[in-house]
Amino acid sequence: MNMFQAIVNALDITLGKDPSAIVFGEDVAFGGVFRCTMGLREKYGEQRVFNTPICEQGIAGFGIGAAVGGCKAVAEIQFADYIYPAFDQLVNEAAKYRYRSGDLFNCGGLTIRSPCSAVGHVIPRGAYQAKGLLRACINTPDPCLFFEPKVLYRSAEDHVPIEDYELPLGKADIVRPGKDMTLIGWGTQVHVLLDVAEEVFSKNGTECEVIDLQSIIPWDLETVCESVCKTGRVIVSHEAQLTSGFGAEVAAAIQSNCFLNLEAPIERVCGLDTPFPHVLEPFYMPTKWKLIEAVEKLLAF
Repeated sequence: MNMFQAIVNALDITLGKDPSAIVFGEDVAFGGVFRCTMGLREKYGEQRVFNTPICEQGIAGFGIGAAVGGCKAVAEIQFADYIYPAFDQLVNEAAKYRYRSGDLFNCGGLTIRSPCSAVGHVIPRGAYQAKGLLRACINTPDPCLFFEPKVLYRSAEDHVPIEDYELPLGKADIVRPGKDMTLIGWGTQVHVLLDVAEEVFSKNGTECEVIDLQSIIPWDLETVCESVCKTGRVIVSHEAQLTSGFGAEVAAAIQSNCFLNLEAPIERVCGLDTPFPHVLEPFYMPTKWKLIEAVEKLLAF
């Protein structure tokens, strides 16, 4: 399967197993602009798979209410670029509902899916991860944001089991072992890091350990620290802007926990601190060549 097919499969399993599950969003009933809900309305009916108005805060608000009422609510924000109007609902209501009610109520049945390019809560790197992590998000007793890198919908293909399975949230995956340097990323950037690891190994024999965090809230500090203590050098990379990006949190945690094991400063290779410039995308992105330059800098320190 490719990644969008794996997502369709995960939603199909969810609707089939749980009669309280509903899937909704802009154009969802028609299969979605990226085809991630294709065939679900025909199979489960318009009462469970349906379109919404073009109103992100309305989609989030409805999802919260449905989850509080006992539904497994899977909402789609058609593009993550437009999720910001829903932040009031997501941050002040969904994230705090359990605490504000003293655990009398919660919206743990809410999952928000959205196609993205850079940042998210749970971000898969491929089809196998997409299905397992989405099923875990839907079944966890807390609301989740599940962001799907658009570029991987059709380009990322895996052997994906048809049967149901979950991947644990908050558990990183070591996708390439190594002993000389740790490269940390998530989503699409993992594929760039794998290219970098192969390039530097071919060039000078440097063995880079590549870690896919898979989810960033929660994230797997233990796996990261074990790797950094082994290699002594680390690069954190993501497409989002450098300033206030999640890589800063990862770097701070590494500094606190692994300081005596570091052989060089922690390096971050991220997007630039500008709005995303479509015409100048190669200059903005944390490309393979920027990362190779950072690897060489750390090796020479």
